[in-house]
Amino acid sequence: MELLVILFFFGLSAGAVAKIKGSSFALWFLIGFCLPFFGTLAALVTRNERDVDVRACDECGNVVAIHVQVCTRCGRDLDYVEPRGDLEPLQGSPQASGG
Repeated sequence: MELLVILFFFGLSAGAVAKIKGSSFALWFLIGFCLPFFGTLAALVTRNERDVDVRACDECGNVVAIHVQVCTRCGRDLDYVEPRGDLEPLQGSPQASGG
């Protein structure tokens, strides 16, 4: 029983860290639950999804992260674009809201 409580809190910590970074809470909760210390550590070192440069699909106008190769809405292959610092960040990020 004590082990389940410890695993739960490791999952909770991994999920919370991932949610702050813009990733899926449920996925990282499971990773943290199954890999107690390493799941939380992995959540800490993954990239922050909220600070990713974005671009619009030429065909449907869907806004996707710059590292996405295929549009998630229409399936069009997107051309490679060099990441630049002057592109707009994803909505909901601290940079997009001005703080």
